[in-house]
Amino acid sequence: MDAAKKKARYQRLYVQLSELLKKSADVSARMSSIAAVLHHKMPDFFWTGFYLLTVDGRLVVRTYQGPVACMELKKDVGVCWAGINQKKSIVVPNVELFPGHIACDSRSQSEIVIPVKDGFGAIVGVLDIDSDKLNTFDSVDAQELEKIVALIYQPI
Repeated sequence: MDAAKKKARYQRLYVQLSELLKKSADVSARMSSIAAVLHHKMPDFFWTGFYLLTVDGRLVVRTYQGPVACMELKKDVGVCWAGINQKKSIVVPNVELFPGHIACDSRSQSEIVIPVKDGFGAIVGVLDIDSDKLNTFDSVDAQELEKIVALIYQPI
């Protein structure tokens, strides 16, 4: 999908999710809705979900769409922890070339991670999306997904 078409699709999804998320301030419900909408509306999203930090600093899977996931990610290893530690979105065109990549499913070829920040700006986890195709994600995905993730803690 070319960049303009992709951006337009994300913008439509943003509007749809903005309206949908006004129905509940519950963070878990909002994450579930975001994961479901993105997974079913964006082509090539093979796995779409959230990993959240626990009180004791573990990174544990929560709501997601797709095949069975790694339940807990080894600290400071892989793309999800890179997003948390670097405090920024991470685009990985080819997961085989990412040092320390955690392969929860061998079909995953490319990945994007977007940090999730609570209402005070603290990182509480990540939105993690995998594709079974190489080079699926780019800066358009990062920018638009950051806007969508910001809706999670937005007041009604």
